[in-house]
Amino acid sequence: MAGRDWAVEKDLGARSSRVVDGLRAYRMITAMWIRSTMAYRASFLMTTFGNFVATALDFVAVLLMFSRVDELGGYTLPQIAFLYGLSSTAFGLADLAVGSMEKLGRRVRDGTLDTLMVRPAPVLAQMAADQFGLRRLGRVTQGVLVLGYALATVDIDWTWAKVLLMPVMLVSGAAIFCAVFVAGASFQFVAQDAAEVQNAFTYGGTTLLQYPPTLFATELVRGVTFVLPLAFVNWVPATYVLGMPLPLGLPGWAAFLPPLVAAACCALAGLAWRAGLRSYRSTGS
Repeated sequence: MAGRDWAVEKDLGARSSRVVDGLRAYRMITAMWIRSTMAYRASFLMTTFGNFVATALDFVAVLLMFSRVDELGGYTLPQIAFLYGLSSTAFGLADLAVGSMEKLGRRVRDGTLDTLMVRPAPVLAQMAADQFGLRRLGRVTQGVLVLGYALATVDIDWTWAKVLLMPVMLVSGAAIFCAVFVAGASFQFVAQDAAEVQNAFTYGGTTLLQYPPTLFATELVRGVTFVLPLAFVNWVPATYVLGMPLPLGLPGWAAFLPPLVAAACCALAGLAWRAGLRSYRSTGS
């Protein structure tokens, strides 16, 4: 038993060391890209503003719809802005942190992934930090502004549970989207031209969550709740905060599950990444 316990402790120590090494490598690489970006500040400001405007057009479309209707799927404009702000902010944080993962297929095709594999740093950290796009702050800023507008205008019966749930939703939602990015990149080890498939679940997923679940077919809502649990980014906890019925008649305590769902998604994405990396045989194989 003592020998087994020692082996378990050694394995946990090795895993912890890899995590620390990965975070250190990620910090160093992102810092390098940030310094490179800030060397051309005018370009950074223009691209960030362009990113802000491009993403803001999504909410303009919502405003145009509400110029003709008072409610959409039983939700008012401030309530949909609440859903929109949560989804856009959570996705923006994930896109900022690991959005470069979608480029993995190109690296697999041209063989440049081999360069990352021979470096003394975890490949996942290198891929996530590769060409770190600080301009993506434009999307985060736009999401935060819409969320601020929603909080200022929406009618919510605030309790301590709902107040504490707000930061939990944002952090857990970002983690769920990060897991989707990593899982999608893992799929590109097998299907090297699958970037658009990955985008359907990342960019497409955040667009889906910007609208209330009452607009969509029950089968679709079930799919994004129990199969690919994007509903826990905002639909499930946000409807609880708004005092609306939870999707699929879920109980109220389901609104507090996002951290557990995020942890499970990240664990599964990690397994998929390791499986994909082990299957990689370099270009031309």
